[in-house]
Amino acid sequence: MNTLHPTYALHQGTVPLLISIPHLGTELPVEFADQMSDTAPILQDTDWHLDRLYGFAAGLGASVLQARVSRYVIDLNRPPSGESLYPGQTTTGLCPTETFRGEALYGEHPKPDTAQQADRLTRYWRPYHDALRTELDRLKAQHGAVLLWDAHSIASVLPRLFEGKLPDLNFGTADGRSCAPAIIDSVVAHVGATSFSHVVNGRFKGGYITRHYGSPADRVHAIQLEMGQDLYMQEDPPFTYLEHNATSVQPLLQKMLLQALASLAAVTA
Repeated sequence: MNTLHPTYALHQGTVPLLISIPHLGTELPVEFADQMSDTAPILQDTDWHLDRLYGFAAGLGASVLQARVSRYVIDLNRPPSGESLYPGQTTTGLCPTETFRGEALYGEHPKPDTAQQADRLTRYWRPYHDALRTELDRLKAQHGAVLLWDAHSIASVLPRLFEGKLPDLNFGTADGRSCAPAIIDSVVAHVGATSFSHVVNGRFKGGYITRHYGSPADRVHAIQLEMGQDLYMQEDPPFTYLEHNATSVQPLLQKMLLQALASLAAVTA
């Protein structure tokens, strides 16, 4: 079953796997765009093309939840309170006012006030999270346990956020709290036989989605994967999808997801 909502698109699958892509959205409604700087419509910080990169997932039986509205309107992977997930480190907020590179999104225009942020929470943030929770509950009821895979990508070099070049594959499990060790260990084992670099709970430990919904005690296991965008696309405008590069990483993604499902079954048997 497929659902198209103003905030998200949902494909309901048949196996206990939900892939969430909260930063895929490219829609920037005119009411916001008119108040933003010329930088905003470039949508530099979008997790470009992840729907295409994970295009095989529906064929595996996975459910896939995709954001439609840009993270510049509201960030679906931030807590509704707006508190920082990485205290002391540079990051962007619930309703971002600057890009990852520090460019102003509003310029001389007023930034979203408390009432406007509350409105965006109601209109955009809440429907996505309601759909996410409902789908997790549906899959858990059917299968007894469920795996949430929160899919992300980011420019591989962003000096304002991290030093040097980011590892290719950055796995986050909230320092082990959102997923059983056996599941993440089995997933990462597949990377060791490849040329891709990786880290677990490094600079990116998992955002709000991973931390909030991942609860192994309740048989919901969550993993965030933050990928370097150089693995599959051009990192600068026009952000072209690079088919040859993508076909190198897609088989690994598929193996990791299948292994995660097998390990989920083993740890919850």
